[in-house]
Amino acid sequence: MSGLLAWLLSAVALVILLPVLVLFVQVLMACLPARPPALSNGPRARVAVLVPAHDEASGIAATLDDIIPQLLDDDRLLVVADNCSDDTAALARAAGAEVVERQHAQLRGKSYAVDFGVRHLAINPPHVVIVIDADCQVGEGAIDRLARCCTATARPVQALYLMRAPVGAGLKLQIAEFAWRVKNLVRPRGWARLGLPCQLMGSGMAFAWRDLARVDVASGHLAEDLKLGLDLCRDGKPPVFCEAALISSQFPSSDEGQAAQRTRWEHGHLGVLLADAPKLLLSALVRRKGKLLAMALDLLVPPLALLVLVLAGFCAVAWLAAALLGLWFAALVATLAVVLLGSAVLLAWWRFCRERLPFAVLLYAPCYAAKKVPLYLGFLIRRQVEWVRSKRDDS
Repeated sequence: MSGLLAWLLSAVALVILLPVLVLFVQVLMACLPARPPALSNGPRARVAVLVPAHDEASGIAATLDDIIPQLLDDDRLLVVADNCSDDTAALARAAGAEVVERQHAQLRGKSYAVDFGVRHLAINPPHVVIVIDADCQVGEGAIDRLARCCTATARPVQALYLMRAPVGAGLKLQIAEFAWRVKNLVRPRGWARLGLPCQLMGSGMAFAWRDLARVDVASGHLAEDLKLGLDLCRDGKPPVFCEAALISSQFPSSDEGQAAQRTRWEHGHLGVLLADAPKLLLSALVRRKGKLLAMALDLLVPPLALLVLVLAGFCAVAWLAAALLGLWFAALVATLAVVLLGSAVLLAWWRFCRERLPFAVLLYAPCYAAKKVPLYLGFLIRRQVEWVRSKRDDS
């Protein structure tokens, strides 16, 4: 019995250590300097910017105002007003965008809106399609950089997509901003230093038309961006990270909006992790596909708060087994994982976040993780599978 327990604890310890090692390597590599990719200065490909929008009347004009000055004469700006009950469509038209409206009582969610827009663009397809959410700020030159990178690499491209805490936000949102920065800046930057692909993140995504037209966009999944990136990688088109193109948005300040947003993101991520990561990992090993393996390993890294909770719980169990039964291997591996995870978090904070996040705020991270326990229990008991829009601060 003791031998079986030792084997089980050791296996679990190694399984937990794997995503910690991936995260540590990504953070370490992200700290290394690198030259930005050389992009052509000649004429760029014709672009269509696709903006899926559901009841975004409060902010869509500002987003379009960022995009329109970056478009060339042959480019298009298409807004898909999806199941809207407000003035989103009218405001988009007034701003100068081409607008199509979609209504469907059952098929609701961003992936269906994007698919509707892609089918509309098929009448006169562009060379590159760039998808930007309707509540985002688009950095200067981002459209040009995404289009050129997509053309130069002949692969899908993901911009640097950051979420920011509102001015005066509490500790919870400041920690959330840090976790988001680790996920969307540090980790893809580290993988990119090794020439490896990144996951798609939902906004600031660029696709060659020929690639987008042959994948199933309308997945209906909560994490439709993750699914799409994995599908493209299986098709030989792993996404490229373009840090020079900045897309940003702001966390909702209301508790209701934050809860809806976190549940959608994390339940969607965990759903893809459990359903796709093992198969993807096995397929990559069997087919000897390095970039597919890199995406599978990246997918194995769960949300940072969940990783902290799982590791802390297992470490306690492993050391209890070591003290009572002398099973030291699992306890030592768990301790190594704690050291690596702590080092990765501190290094990521020091290199990428210390100007925005005081160290004292970082000390709140364990409490932040503990407060997310109901969210993860909800995934096990009553998992969210339908898309629900996050409540905006003024809606």
